[in-house]
Amino acid sequence: MIRLTINGQEREVDVPADMPLLWVLRDELNLTGTKFGCGIAACGACTVHVDGVPTRSCQLPAEAAAGMHVTTIEGIQGKAAAAVQKAWQDLDVVQCGYCQSGQIMSAVALLTENQDPDDAAIEAAMDGNVCRCATYVRIKAAVKHAAKTMRA
Repeated sequence: MIRLTINGQEREVDVPADMPLLWVLRDELNLTGTKFGCGIAACGACTVHVDGVPTRSCQLPAEAAAGMHVTTIEGIQGKAAAAVQKAWQDLDVVQCGYCQSGQIMSAVALLTENQDPDDAAIEAAMDGNVCRCATYVRIKAAVKHAAKTMRA
């Protein structure tokens, strides 16, 4: 039995210790906002926050997340989360939407730490989040828009 804190709630799951956190979230806890993309931590679709740090859940064993605070797209909240979600809507960022939960999780983590990121900081924070529809220009614009909203 592995005890996890997911979106502020203590949860116990009876899974193999090496089961990737992604599958615990999706298959055991029915938190399907976190997506499977590549399975090798290269695309970012599975990004969650582990103790506030963007983490690829497809490569993190469930046992390694025990004792840490995991936040999924379903559980993000706060000033940065609200600003990012509104910016995504205002600028109509989403095309197919598959990668967007991972994109949003990375953007929220960036803006939680840095409310005035320059282009280099945005590109560094979003690096590794692949968008098959190539909405990178809209994603970067939305991060800037959210940052401006937070500073207002």
